[in-house]
Amino acid sequence: MSRPNILIVMPDQQRADCLGCFGNPVIRTPNIDALAARGTRFTNAFVNHPVCGPSRVSMMTGWYPHTSGHRTLDNLVKPHEPNLLKYLKNAGYQVAWAGARGDVFAPGVTEDSTHFCGFTVQPSKMSMGPQFPPDSPLYDAFYHGKRPGETWLDFDEASTRTAIDWLNHTPAEPWCLWVPLLFPHLPFEAEDPWYSMYDPATMPDRIRGHGTGKPAFHAAIREKLGTTRLTEGDWQEIARVYYAMISRVDWQLGRIVSALKASGQYENTIVLYFTDHGEYLGDFGLVEKWPSGMDISLLQNPLIVAGPGIQEGVVNTGFAEMIDILPTLLDFAEAETSHTHFGHSLVPVLTGQQSAVRDIAYSEGGFVREDSHLLEQPGGAYRKKGELQHEKPEVVGKTICARNHDYTYVYRLYESDELYDRRADPQETCNLLTATPDHPQALEMKAAMMDWMVRCSDVIPWQSDPRFPKIPHGQHTAFSLDHDS
Repeated sequence: MSRPNILIVMPDQQRADCLGCFGNPVIRTPNIDALAARGTRFTNAFVNHPVCGPSRVSMMTGWYPHTSGHRTLDNLVKPHEPNLLKYLKNAGYQVAWAGARGDVFAPGVTEDSTHFCGFTVQPSKMSMGPQFPPDSPLYDAFYHGKRPGETWLDFDEASTRTAIDWLNHTPAEPWCLWVPLLFPHLPFEAEDPWYSMYDPATMPDRIRGHGTGKPAFHAAIREKLGTTRLTEGDWQEIARVYYAMISRVDWQLGRIVSALKASGQYENTIVLYFTDHGEYLGDFGLVEKWPSGMDISLLQNPLIVAGPGIQEGVVNTGFAEMIDILPTLLDFAEAETSHTHFGHSLVPVLTGQQSAVRDIAYSEGGFVREDSHLLEQPGGAYRKKGELQHEKPEVVGKTICARNHDYTYVYRLYESDELYDRRADPQETCNLLTATPDHPQALEMKAAMMDWMVRCSDVIPWQSDPRFPKIPHGQHTAFSLDHDS
């Protein structure tokens, strides 16, 4: 079989439990569900960082965020650093990027890593803008509501039409098309017919309590954003719009897949659907995400892979991480890496040769106090969250999370650690270390975390520098050796 084509559809801020194929009884996602039925769905796939940019950089490089300091929204993949798209391009793939997301590659890297990027159809309007006054409860919850009219030509719709345009030209095989979308990332807004698909009263229950032994940022965000001002009806309306945004993404995925089928290349194309992180959606009285948030609603990734040679209708419970995407796709592409990375190819799992390639998944986030001057200072609706990071840097301190089948252990640099029983407490609401500070499982997982950190703390470049480079001897600067001057 020839090397397969690769189609990656990647929404932003997509909770795994808000898809039909992941057991949600309310959401309408027929196209995503059909993709899962055709391929393999992972129930224990996790992102390596809870925020957009660092998460996407990990996927592109196969590096953990700490490996090369990619822990902020503006330390992006540099020209000298490896990335998945450039590997595929160098391996003979036609590489296209539908849209113009600027939160992955530093200047020049996009052009160097693709044959096509940007839009063939330009978006006409990005957002309807805030509909409530600043400092009001719904403003601080990033809620905009129902868009007027139908089918806005926004960023996602322009990206979708661009992807379809590109496929309609039947690109030469093999190719890779990446479609990174914005929805269901807030602000929460959607037009009909998606907005009217859902009744707020039917939304699944959120986690209404505050949990036991949760990190300090939970309370800090509730206080800073005043989320306790929101009524249960407000939370249901927010969820209703979020669900509408997901159904809109599902519709766009269906159109892209239909164009792929029309091109005659469907049977030789691997299709991937996954996200960069999730969304609180009212759990613990929180909304959006947080750089040191390790809750499962933020980190579980709805990873689905389908295509030639991949098992159909399989639900895999083994662990996977975002950094596993790079070696997986390079294996399918028969391409070699030329850098040290920490991903494990999922091909043996996807083809039925193994049940898992990992028995634990790691995620990380946050900063040290010395990073404070480097943290973003956003305006608008994000202003308060940005201020909180500067006012209380300890609540966004460096954090590492490890999950196995039984437990979740969270190490926090400036706060108490956490341990959750994943079987008895799947929503991770009760920190066992509150009652049992020396819990043996926490000690065991902390030791394993130490080994992991040492193993992937840095990488050695594969291109060696000469140990004794030739230098020009003598004066070659403005410095003078004239002692009399």
